[in-house]
Amino acid sequence: MGESSICQVRATVMLYDDNSKRWVPAGSESTSISRVQIYHNPSANTFRVVGRKLQADQQVVINCPIIKGMKYNQATPNFHQWRDHKQVWGLNFGSKEDATLFANTMTHALDTVSAPAVAGNHTSARRHVRSRLCSIPVCQIW
Repeated sequence: MGESSICQVRATVMLYDDNSKRWVPAGSESTSISRVQIYHNPSANTFRVVGRKLQADQQVVINCPIIKGMKYNQATPNFHQWRDHKQVWGLNFGSKEDATLFANTMTHALDTVSAPAVAGNHTSARRHVRSRLCSIPVCQIW
């Protein structure tokens, strides 16, 4: 079985520019809304964040694996950020509902990739990913 989307929200995808010390839009110089999804691959038990602009070209502005040890921070109710091995990503959500849905799914994905591997059937794990909304507080890293 391939990947499936377990979360879909709308947000502006941002990158932190270390040189200018400010947030810049991912993929272009102008901000635009993207469809941001978290995908789960049950056979490999991996997750990734993928975002495509809602404009006609549907440019991919983020394709980031969710890995063990990654830090996720809800800086404000509508702006969340995390660091991968290359850069700092930010999502500016249009609604608190989208922000909450994304945060719950991201937190669950991080819990899942950080948990010890369990031998056996991935079907129950897949059901668990889709049904559980995690309420564990997020670590503040900045």
